[in-house]
Amino acid sequence: MATYPEYMVAPIRQDLVEAGFEQLMTPEEVDTVLNEQSGTVLVVVNSVCGCAAGKARPALKMAVASSEKKPNKLVTVFAGMETEAVAKVREHLLPYPPSSPAIALFKDGELVHMIERYHIEGNDMMRIVNNLQGAFEEYC
Repeated sequence: MATYPEYMVAPIRQDLVEAGFEQLMTPEEVDTVLNEQSGTVLVVVNSVCGCAAGKARPALKMAVASSEKKPNKLVTVFAGMETEAVAKVREHLLPYPPSSPAIALFKDGELVHMIERYHIEGNDMMRIVNNLQGAFEEYC
């Protein structure tokens, strides 16, 4: 069951969709994308919290838009909404504990870079952008 009414999260979802992210709604969609054995996937656990709005989403959009190298696929799930899809993403993120927001980069089906909520809350937006761009440069 969803924690928030859809009308409340729709514009938040749309923010990343307009930036090229695909919304994953089911555990099966998550497994299909994250088990891909070729290429890179950036997955975002989106959230209604202030650090997602003020830092994570703007940093994601800036990093993707301004990087020469970038992931092959951009996907997102929404914490508090599609709970089974979010739970499946979190299985793929182990051993990291659940975190919302969270940003993870997978290469050839393996988790290679992780940004947890405390990395987002404790940094300014440009540090997050630089972190993402460094990961894109290294892995994409």
